[in-house]
Amino acid sequence: MGQTTTTTAGIDTSKDKLDFAVQGKTKTWQVKNIEVGWQKMASTFEEEGVTLVGIEASGGYEQGVVRYLRKRGFIVQVLQPIQVRAYARARLLRAKNDRIDALLIADCAASVAKPREAPDERLEELAADLTLLDQLTDQIARWKTCLEHAGERQRQVIQQVIKNLRQQQMAQIVWIVQALRRHRDLARRLDLILSIPGIGDRTAIAIVIRMPEIGRLSREEAAALAGLAPFDDDSGTHKGQRYIAGGRARLRRSLYAAAWPASSRWNPALMTLYSRLRHVGKAHKLALVACARKLLIYANTIVQRGTPWIVDRQPANALQAPAVVAA
Repeated sequence: MGQTTTTTAGIDTSKDKLDFAVQGKTKTWQVKNIEVGWQKMASTFEEEGVTLVGIEASGGYEQGVVRYLRKRGFIVQVLQPIQVRAYARARLLRAKNDRIDALLIADCAASVAKPREAPDERLEELAADLTLLDQLTDQIARWKTCLEHAGERQRQVIQQVIKNLRQQQMAQIVWIVQALRRHRDLARRLDLILSIPGIGDRTAIAIVIRMPEIGRLSREEAAALAGLAPFDDDSGTHKGQRYIAGGRARLRRSLYAAAWPASSRWNPALMTLYSRLRHVGKAHKLALVACARKLLIYANTIVQRGTPWIVDRQPANALQAPAVVAA
C-alpha cells in the first residue's frame, strides 16, 4: 500500500502582509493580508500540492486568512508562538526574518503529530463576544480597586461606572446564551453543563465556547487543555511539588472563579473535596485549583454521557482531582 505524503506550507503573519513558504523549497512568496492576497496564496498552494498549512497566532491578524484557507479545503494548523520558538531553539536557529520564519513555521507544522480539527465556526464567532465579556469583568475589577482611595464625589462617579458596566456585562451574557440556544446541539450542550451544581451561565458559556472539544476528550486531556493538569517536577531522588501551567487561560480563569462558590455552597461533592484537602493541610488556592479541575471533569463527563447531572450524585467515572499548586 502506497504511503500518503503531506506537503506543508508555513505562513508568517503581520498586519499588512503575509510571507509564506513550502517545506523543502527555498523559494518564498509574499502577498498582502487581504482577500486578494489570500486568493493568490491559495492558488500557489494548489499549484505546489500543499494540503497542510501552518500559521503562527499573531494577535488576530491571522484570523481572516485562516478562515479563508479552511473554506478552500486546506487543513490549517494554528501554532502558538511558544511552539515555534521552542522548535527554533531545538534546531539551534537564531537568525530571524519574515522569510526564515515562514520556512520555520512550515517545518514546525509538519512536525506536529496530529493537526487539530478545524474549530466550529459558530463558536469561533462567539469567542470574540465572550472575550468582550471577560474585558468588561476586568474593567469592573479595576474600578472596584479605584474605590478604595476615592473621595465621596469620586466614589459616586465610580459606582455609576461600575453599575453601567455590570448592566453591559449581564446584557452580554444574555446575548451569548441566546446565540447558543439558536443551535439545537449547542443548546443541548449548554443545558447539560448547566445541570451541574455550581456552574452558572457565565461559566457554562465559557466551557461551551472555549472548549468545543468538550465531551470528546479524556479527563486528562480536558484538564491539560484548560491548563489545570498538574505537571511533575521530579528529578532523581528529588520529588518537587506539582504545578499547573499553560493551557487556555481565559477558560481556566472562568473555572477558577466558579470553584469557590461551588465548593463552599452549591456542589456537595466539591464541598467534600475542598474540606478534605484543607483538612490535610493544603492551601486554599491549591484546593480551589483542584475544585476547578473537578468542575471541568464533571462537565466533560456529563456531555460525554449526554445525560444531565443527577442531584446528590457525581459522575461515577469522574476521577478524584489531585492536589496541585497554581503557578
